[in-house]
Amino acid sequence: MPNIKSAIKRVKTTHTAESKNISQKNDMRTAVKRAKTAIETNADNKQELVNSAIKKIDKAAQSNLIHSNKADRMKSKLMSAK
Repeated sequence: MPNIKSAIKRVKTTHTAESKNISQKNDMRTAVKRAKTAIETNADNKQELVNSAIKKIDKAAQSNLIHSNKADRMKSKLMSAK
C-alpha cells in the first residue's frame, strides 16, 4: 500500500474503475449469451434480447472495454444468426 496521499487516492480510483469495467463487461457477455440461447431455442423474445445485447456491445466498445472491430464482429454474428 502506498504512503503518499495522491498514490492512495489513485489506488482507490483505479480499483473503483476496474470493478465498474468488469461489471459492464460481464453484463455484456451475459446479454450475448442470453441472445444466443434465445436464437437457438427460437424463443418469442429473441428480437428484444438481440437488441439489448447489441446495445450493451456498443456501450462496451464506446468505453473501450472491447475493440470496435470485435464489437462489429459480435454484432454481425448475432444479426446473421437471428
